[in-house]
Amino acid sequence: MTSQSRILIKGGKVVNEDYSEIADVYIENGVIHAVEPDLKVPAGTRVVDAKGKLLMPGGIDTHTHMELAFMGTVAADDFYTGTKAALAGGTTMILDFSIPQKGASLLEAYERWRSIADPKVCCDYSLHVAVTWWSDWVKQEMETLVEEKGVNSFKMFMAYKDVFMLSDQELHAAFSQCKDIGAIAQVHAENGDLIVEGAKRMLKLGITGPEGHEMCRPEEVEAEATQRAITIAHAVNCPLYVVHVMSKSAARVVGNARRNGCVVFGEPIAAGLGTDGTHYWHKDWAHAAGFVMGPPLRPDPSTPGYLMDLLANDDLTVSGTDHCTFSVCQKALGKDDFTKIPNGVNGVEDRMSVIWEKGVHSGKMDENRFVAVTSSNAAKIFNLYPQKGRIAKGSDADLVVWDPKATRLISAKTHHQAVDYNIFEGMVCHGVPLLTISRGMVVYEGGRVMAQPGQGRFIPRKPYADMVYKRIRQREEVRKPSAVARNPYDGEIISLSMEFFRLRKSNLSMEICRLTSHHSLPVSPILCFAG
Repeated sequence: MTSQSRILIKGGKVVNEDYSEIADVYIENGVIHAVEPDLKVPAGTRVVDAKGKLLMPGGIDTHTHMELAFMGTVAADDFYTGTKAALAGGTTMILDFSIPQKGASLLEAYERWRSIADPKVCCDYSLHVAVTWWSDWVKQEMETLVEEKGVNSFKMFMAYKDVFMLSDQELHAAFSQCKDIGAIAQVHAENGDLIVEGAKRMLKLGITGPEGHEMCRPEEVEAEATQRAITIAHAVNCPLYVVHVMSKSAARVVGNARRNGCVVFGEPIAAGLGTDGTHYWHKDWAHAAGFVMGPPLRPDPSTPGYLMDLLANDDLTVSGTDHCTFSVCQKALGKDDFTKIPNGVNGVEDRMSVIWEKGVHSGKMDENRFVAVTSSNAAKIFNLYPQKGRIAKGSDADLVVWDPKATRLISAKTHHQAVDYNIFEGMVCHGVPLLTISRGMVVYEGGRVMAQPGQGRFIPRKPYADMVYKRIRQREEVRKPSAVARNPYDGEIISLSMEFFRLRKSNLSMEICRLTSHHSLPVSPILCFAG
């Protein structure tokens, strides 16, 4: 057994979502074997001195799009460069999306994504599957994906009309199926019809630049769709996960629904927590276009702080990135028409530091809440806990040694992401990953990523996660609609044929009265009131 297979992290402050303690952590063969003070370990074990540092579960990025073919091009980060960048930022697992074209097989899309990702991933990953159209075939494939392929989450789009967008009736059917098979329904919440009409209006006004992107899909478009999705999900008792919550108003909708008892989880992303949409009005087109994503960042500069407040107090639950990078020359596909700018921003490498800076260093949340929103809550919602998202005996050895006092300057010149700019360019963040361990191996240390393509694994997920379905199951038991016990009605019932004849006669009399009145013709008063 090599020293790389046995690691002792000594003297650090172990931080889980519910408590912190000074302890040693012993890792062997990819699994945490012990978490105790002053551990004695076999000779030859590599020892990492973590005194004065934090030891936290590796981050779980709930929302990435590596290697995505979208809007006429393919995302710059593939599954190798994207997961390599994730490890450099302290994230040890991503959840990406398999997105079939409308009319295509969900199962075939899933297998295609697996064949692309498996040989390239540097860290563990799993897949959400998008439902981009509806039929009995889709319904059956959802069940197969849950029972045989380790999928427990399905994403529906309320935007991208004529491409991915589902109608309310289709959302109702998809949500109902998610509930029946123990999956969580995810939704991209924007009113697709209003976006199309808004875009037409902007272009007609001669607004072709990136500012038009935000102006055609203002935050009320996001808030309306968020409320509608929650209403539909609640009607069928289906748990709902709202991806990339980008605005104050949509966040309020989610928070209010949670307080009203809805089983709904909101996911802000690093971009929305760390920057804002004022960049869309920048004089440099390339700079402005770099921030284009859907839903857009909001021009209200107080939005990031507001979203962080709600993430800190549990109105919002978990964080992702919607990492989908396109280079400047790819963004230039929309240089004369903002609707053709590929939507997507970076974040997989920066999320942990940005949330530490804006959340913990600012005093909005503590270290334990940080672990919850960057790792543990994701693990619980997607049924990975405590295999992932926790430092405990028996858990996977996915950890990060974190220096809360160190700082780093975010820059495209030094990041590992395969894109030529960074939306957080110039931001100084407190909170830096010093060392990242994935699957029990040191994969990032001293600014260098040592992981190899294919080193990560696909992690299957079972349905009916406790954090999601305990309340759903209980409500299904106690809130079943029931008929009122009453004596049957035994009185007279009107003849429908006679009633129809009477109504026709009455309507005919009224029409005669109207015509004679209009033409000043004499008519019998008896005729006007007949029937």
